[in-house]
Amino acid sequence: MLKYILQRLLYMIPVMFVISILIFVTIQLPPGDPISKMMENQRTQINVQFSEQDLEMMRARYGYGGPLHEQYIKWIGNILLHGDFGYSFYKREAAGKVIADLMPLTLVVSIGSFIFTWVVALPIGVLSAVRQYSIADHIFTFIGFIGLAIPNFLLALILLVLGLTMFQTSFTGLFSSGEIQQAPWSLAKVGDLLKHIWIPMIVIGMGGTAGLIRIMRANLLDELHKPYVEAARARGLSELRLLIKYPIRHAMNPFVSGFAYLLPSLVAGEAIVAIVMNLPTEGPVLLNALLNLDVFLGGGFLLILSLLTLVSTLLSDILLAWLDPRIRYGS
Repeated sequence: MLKYILQRLLYMIPVMFVISILIFVTIQLPPGDPISKMMENQRTQINVQFSEQDLEMMRARYGYGGPLHEQYIKWIGNILLHGDFGYSFYKREAAGKVIADLMPLTLVVSIGSFIFTWVVALPIGVLSAVRQYSIADHIFTFIGFIGLAIPNFLLALILLVLGLTMFQTSFTGLFSSGEIQQAPWSLAKVGDLLKHIWIPMIVIGMGGTAGLIRIMRANLLDELHKPYVEAARARGLSELRLLIKYPIRHAMNPFVSGFAYLLPSLVAGEAIVAIVMNLPTEGPVLLNALLNLDVFLGGGFLLILSLLTLVSTLLSDILLAWLDPRIRYGS
């Protein structure tokens, strides 16, 4: 197993290399360049005309003077050697600083949504399968279909309206005020975050929860009717022990394998919800960076999300091998 993990870690290097090339080429596809756009914005704001020589000097300073492959080598080399993601023309500061400021809260919201998804989906899926066609099964099936049918951003809008009309409070943001958000981290700030994070956590995780409930229910129903379950029951195992030891463990294989795409989808899926609920996460900033041709900031965010995808895929494979003794990688 250790050999397999080391091999996968080595494989991640060429995969990330190819992904970085695709990201850089993609963010360079829109016509124009961020230098011209930044200069145009400054000319409009301060009414100063920039010459073509000024534009060329700025392009050379930020690596836009050479061919595309030279720009890529400079970009990826600065990231790997110096941790320098470049300059954000949209935020007017280093792209690495913007990413470092936003990614912690983004990961907190996404991981919280992921925990909510598993904690809710697993027991409900098991209950729906064990009590098939019961009242609880019908209720949870109906809720699951509603969760799959309603987009996350629409659910966020509904909760915002309910909060303002019924409770006279706003569910936007992750902190009570901008002062608390800008303040250094402390126990008071963490407590304020915990009071506000549960609404975005539920909204972002609702779609994944509904889908995993259906997956767990279908898988467990399939396992419960297999001969090995009847054989274990005939040996005198109690229903609870039998359920935990055999069917649930086998039914969780597709459930755990979904970990490979669930975490990246939560991070990417929170973008629209973050815009609706005014969350200080990477979603709105990434969208504006792409709209404003801010290639360094947009490319940095996409590179980190790609790395998260590879890491979550590796964790999913490790969990599968631990969960099911029949799976042995590298043997």
